[in-house]
Amino acid sequence: MTQTDKPLAGQTALVTGASRGIGAATAKALAAAGAHVILVARKVKALEEVEDAIHAAGGSSTIAPLDLAEPDAVARLAAAVAGRWQALDILVLAAAYLPELTPTAQIDPKQFNQALLTNVVATQALIAGFDPLLRRAAAGKLIGLTSSVAAAPRAYWGAYGATKAAFENLLATYAAEVERLAPLRVAIIDPGATRTQMRARAYPGEDPASVKPPEVVADRLVALIAAGFDGLHRERIEQGA
Repeated sequence: MTQTDKPLAGQTALVTGASRGIGAATAKALAAAGAHVILVARKVKALEEVEDAIHAAGGSSTIAPLDLAEPDAVARLAAAVAGRWQALDILVLAAAYLPELTPTAQIDPKQFNQALLTNVVATQALIAGFDPLLRRAAAGKLIGLTSSVAAAPRAYWGAYGATKAAFENLLATYAAEVERLAPLRVAIIDPGATRTQMRARAYPGEDPASVKPPEVVADRLVALIAAGFDGLHRERIEQGA
């Protein structure tokens, strides 16, 4: 294989939310591009299915079943990864929790807390846990998947939108902090309307075939990672991308 065939050969990537949707598609695409991919999600069987698909295609991966919302879970994961790899080249934050869509005055506290833990608290823990490994990479990249409701509030989306706004703030702040201190870059990507289980929950009457499959997003992410970028990168992936 040439460098063009496997542009990420020799690199290590970690993908959260890797058991389905955009996370799973991105993990497969990263592996196809030559990276060894660490697959992180809660459901073991689903992770094993993604790993089987990666291996069947000639790729390399490791599963790491984990609930990001559990106390100290991310710290344990980071320690385990650091014990096996010298650096982490790519960190993709694709995991997210969508609370029930409801008026702001009726947000369920338990669901809101789960969204805060998964979308915000775990994000900071992942940054803290993997910052040393990302800095050791020749050109580390942190990719965070966001939503348009983070910047453009929409009725009934308050709980999710608030957590994604905080998510974006954490990533943008981190990007500013590391830009001149390490060859590490951050991208905040809005995948746009994509055929996922989360999308189906939010839009139950929508024809799934009317929106792009997660592989479109995955291919764009891998192309962006392979090409590299200077400074904080923001992008929305449109239907025809």
